[in-house]
Amino acid sequence: MIAMMNGYGCVKMEDEYIRRHHRHEIRGNQCSSSLVKHIKAPVHLVWSLVRSFDQPQKYKPFVSRCIFQGDLEIGSVREVNVKSGLPATTSTERLELLDDEEHIFSMTIVGGDHRLKNYSSIVTVHPEIIDGRPGTLVIESFVVDVPDGNTKDETCYFVEALIKCNLKSLADVSERLAIQDRTEPIDRM
Repeated sequence: MIAMMNGYGCVKMEDEYIRRHHRHEIRGNQCSSSLVKHIKAPVHLVWSLVRSFDQPQKYKPFVSRCIFQGDLEIGSVREVNVKSGLPATTSTERLELLDDEEHIFSMTIVGGDHRLKNYSSIVTVHPEIIDGRPGTLVIESFVVDVPDGNTKDETCYFVEALIKCNLKSLADVSERLAIQDRTEPIDRM
């Protein structure tokens, strides 16, 4: 299934993907949101970065180091060191889902010195055509507790800002790789 960049059709595909893959159980003290990014790079390049649970620093600008041991499998845990400037230094995260066929990635935060409690995210990667070339639609959704002293809007705004930075970096890295890969245009029929 390929989403086309023609305004209405693309939004309809995004809504369908969100409905199908981005379901979170949201409690009263939580906020949730979904963000979308269109990337001018083929799915295989984008997915190779997203699925790198053991090396998130490949595209996540706020990660300075990742400590990961063992095999990459459901239940694996990574310890992430966060760059200075954010209200955290470490985050402990567990891989919940890694589906290479459907391109679905999910993780939860299980510890660390930050305020993101009961944080869970889902990332899906979908093929689309952008300017006649293979592109990728990336959707990331999350749910998280609203910390004491904050509103739902403030919490969502903060998490969305972090995800937007990560998605922009994912696009930048993927598009650089795509240029190196010299992806050819798709013949129009």
